[in-house]
Amino acid sequence: MDKIKLHDKTFRPFIPYAEIEKAIDGVAEKINRDFEGSQDVPVVICTMNGAMLFTSELFKRLRFDCELGSVKLASYRGTKSSGTVLTVQGLTADVKGRRVIACEDIVDTGNTIIALQELLLNQGASEVRICTMLLKPDVYDKDVKLDYVAMEIPNDFIVGFGLDYNELGRNYKDIYVLDK
Repeated sequence: MDKIKLHDKTFRPFIPYAEIEKAIDGVAEKINRDFEGSQDVPVVICTMNGAMLFTSELFKRLRFDCELGSVKLASYRGTKSSGTVLTVQGLTADVKGRRVIACEDIVDTGNTIIALQELLLNQGASEVRICTMLLKPDVYDKDVKLDYVAMEIPNDFIVGFGLDYNELGRNYKDIYVLDK
């Protein structure tokens, strides 16, 4: 893994793909334990675009019947959270009366999680479980429970495996951290 340059910033290797895969395996096992044998068909909601790769990898590992949908929310401008969460594209699946596993790429401030949970409950979801690939525990201060967390990381700006810097870097299979 070499350093990468995106726009005006350089990023150095941080989490190799093999570690990401192992973390996704662990989260999938927990979800499978909680949902296997379900009489209902839960809906997995991917928060676009960042959680696309994570949700895809996770979805392949689930061993129970489930549907897939998405929603597109936005809160980042450059390397900082704007503090405001916008719904860019609404839900693509009917969640009314259904259990939902909401998949996020990364949870830092938690503003997106609050907005996502509210959106899903307002659309009639009977239960919302939050699943995230990455959590920054140093900055997460919300009361919403995170049901499934693949990895915890420091409060650094990262790209790769779906995460971007002004729309670049999502396509890298490894995760890179801003090289200060």
